Amino acid sequence: MTQTLDRATPRERTAGSGWFRAFWRWHFYAAFLVLPVLLVLAGTGLIYLFRFQLEPLLHADLMKVEQPADIDIRQPYSSQLAAVERSYPDATVLSMAEPREDGRSTVFSVVSSDGSVRDVYVDPWGAEVLGDLDPDTTLSGYAVRLHAELMAGTWGDRLVELAACWAIVMALTGYYLFLKGRTARLRRRASGAAGAVLRSRHGTVGALVGVGLLTLLVSGLPWTGFWGAKAQTLATDRGQSLWSTDPGAISDPASRLDESLPHSHAHEVPWALGGSPVPDSAPGEEVSVANLDTAIQVAAEEGLRHPMTVALPADEAGVFSVIGYAFDAPSDERTVHVDRYGGGVVAAYGFDDYPALAKVVSQGIGLHEGRSLGLWSFWGAALMCVAVIFMCVSGPLMWWRRRPSGGSSLGAPRGRMPLRGSPVLLVGLIALGVLLPLFGLSLLAVLALDQLVVRRVPALTEWFSAA
Repeated sequence: MTQTLDRATPRERTAGSGWFRAFWRWHFYAAFLVLPVLLVLAGTGLIYLFRFQLEPLLHADLMKVEQPADIDIRQPYSSQLAAVERSYPDATVLSMAEPREDGRSTVFSVVSSDGSVRDVYVDPWGAEVLGDLDPDTTLSGYAVRLHAELMAGTWGDRLVELAACWAIVMALTGYYLFLKGRTARLRRRASGAAGAVLRSRHGTVGALVGVGLLTLLVSGLPWTGFWGAKAQTLATDRGQSLWSTDPGAISDPASRLDESLPHSHAHEVPWALGGSPVPDSAPGEEVSVANLDTAIQVAAEEGLRHPMTVALPADEAGVFSVIGYAFDAPSDERTVHVDRYGGGVVAAYGFDDYPALAKVVSQGIGLHEGRSLGLWSFWGAALMCVAVIFMCVSGPLMWWRRRPSGGSSLGAPRGRMPLRGSPVLLVGLIALGVLLPLFGLSLLAVLALDQLVVRRVPALTEWFSAA
């Protein structure tokens, strides 16, 4: 399916045509493998970007509220919490998120006795429970799960990671084709050749979005279950971490905070994994004097931004873990832990306390989610998704127009990568395989299949254009 490692001929090395066709062949097969996954990732990423606009439209009865004409003061959060506990007596309330803006509900995350998690929406003016949703069954919930693992568990996660690895190869070979084929594209377009306009636009859009695509792919790798897990292990062994590990937060690992909040990008709540002792509230002779409203007030005095999210104490010795708004600035990420009895600050943890690698990953996540640089980042990420969708559609269209008639061949470019005659290229390929193990293993598998099966069966040789 790919090319052999045969030595390039003198003509290929001097004229460069062998290199161009070889890279074109790699680009073709890499795209053939990854475009379906990239199309899903770009589409779900676009939905995820607009989740705060889409979900209130789809669930207006739960997420939107109107201020009554005769009421000017919102109900205390403790009163809203009491309303949720009355409506869901058998559930445990895990966290509360303040309304994101005027006209929005307060959101409480609860877990039932069977372990299922629901988001409960409360009218902040009347402390009335409006209803609940399973966050996994919302449009953005499906989008997140498809984006992460194609809703196929570990196998889906590995497939997404493998596609990301080959997408890096596709992008790099695409840049080579764009630079080396520029003259030929201009000549074909000037002559009015069929498909020349689409090919030119495909190359131009690819060149513009290639760097952004590589950024998205690299910044998404820490989330993966194979590369991300291995990289985290290596970092931990050297006293570093890809993720923040606040030891002072909630002790309940069932809690699922909004994925845009600080610390919440690992597969489990990262601060539940810290090695330091978890700060405890200190019960005294007096009854508890702190509640949700106290925690919000104390956190605001500590400089945290609204809207805040509060993880409730998991037990009698637990603390209120208040997470400040940092959606538009990862460097503002900060959590304050408040004693549930005395209302004092037990501990605080923020971006400045992250390990160096965690700071880099946090900023990369902000770029990946289109939130680090305000509207510039948001609309840039949205345009990236649209451009990737265009590339995923225009690529197959170009192939469809130039495919051979008769159906005896897939129509892949013919070419052999001159690796033996190009040590730098060989070293680069090996380095890429070492840095991206799934890519390296899949490359070995594809080369073995090519040599042992495809080139030994005439029908397959013709179909894959391997002659």
